[in-house]
Amino acid sequence: MEKQQPVPVIWLGSTKKAVQSFPLLVRQAIGFALFQAQLGGKHTNAKPLKGFGGAGVLEVVERYDSDTYRAVYTVKFVGVIYVLHAFQKKSKKGIQTPTQDIDLIKKRLQQARDDYQQIQNK
Repeated sequence: MEKQQPVPVIWLGSTKKAVQSFPLLVRQAIGFALFQAQLGGKHTNAKPLKGFGGAGVLEVVERYDSDTYRAVYTVKFVGVIYVLHAFQKKSKKGIQTPTQDIDLIKKRLQQARDDYQQIQNK
């Protein structure tokens, strides 16, 4: 059986720095979820992010102490994973992702599309 090579991960904006600031156990969980995505799989904690039409934009939610951390990435593009956003959820109002975070995810998804298009045109 041939080993599958992981596809590259591209971190948009401050996502990598944000994840690096998370507690170790959260970083490990998010890293493992991304690694599974790199190999074409899906972590059990990865769920489609509502409002993005299907399973192309995924969110990994990890709880640590009394805090919640989220990482959002896309598998919409063949051969690459784009990490769109990573943040500690501050809102105490339910599980809904705050509008400002959704807007940033949409902006970075467009950046990912543009970047992917440039890669394809090379």
